[in-house]
Amino acid sequence: MSQLIATKLNKGITPRQFVDGMTKNQDTFKSWQDRFQWNDPELEEFYESLNNRDDLRCMILMADWCGDVVRNIPVVFHAMEKAGIPTEVLIMEENLDLMDEHLTMGGRAIPVVLFIDTGGHLLGKWGARPKHVQEVMIAFKAANPDREAPDYQENIKVAREEMGRRYGEDTGYQTIILQEIREILSGV
Repeated sequence: MSQLIATKLNKGITPRQFVDGMTKNQDTFKSWQDRFQWNDPELEEFYESLNNRDDLRCMILMADWCGDVVRNIPVVFHAMEKAGIPTEVLIMEENLDLMDEHLTMGGRAIPVVLFIDTGGHLLGKWGARPKHVQEVMIAFKAANPDREAPDYQENIKVAREEMGRRYGEDTGYQTIILQEIREILSGV
C-alpha cells in the first residue's frame, strides 16, 4: 500500500485548469468534450447516485500531448462532474514517482485514473484506454518485446492505427468507458 497517493492528495490542478493550460491538443480535447452525450439513462443514473458519497476522490495522471488523454479524459471529467466526485489532475512529468507506481505493462501509459478515499487509499484504477482498445497494445507488446528491433516502429504504427480504428470516429467508445468505470466504482 503506497502512502505516496496520500502525499499527492489536493496537490493537483482542477480539470478546468488543465484544459485552460493545455499547450497541445486543446481544440481536439474540447471537441470530444463537447460531443459527449449520456446515451444510457441507467449509466447516467448510476453516476448521479454517487452524489451522496463524500468519501470518494479522483486523481488523474496525464499530459496534454497524449492522444489517449484527449479521447478519454473528457468522458472521465463528465462522469466525475455528474457523480460530484472531487477531481484533480497531476501532470505526469511532474509526478514520475507516482507514475512509476502505476505502470501499464511496464510502461508509463497515461491517463491513469485513480479512485481514492479521503485519506488517499487507492480504491480502484482505470486507464490508459478502454479494454477493447488496450487489447491491441497488449498483443503488440507480446509480439514486439524488443524496442530496438528493426520492424518495431513500423509495427507500433500499425498497432496505433488499429487502436484508432477501435476507438472509432464517433462517440460510442465513451459509453464503454463509462461502463468500465461504473464496474470499478460499484465495488468501492
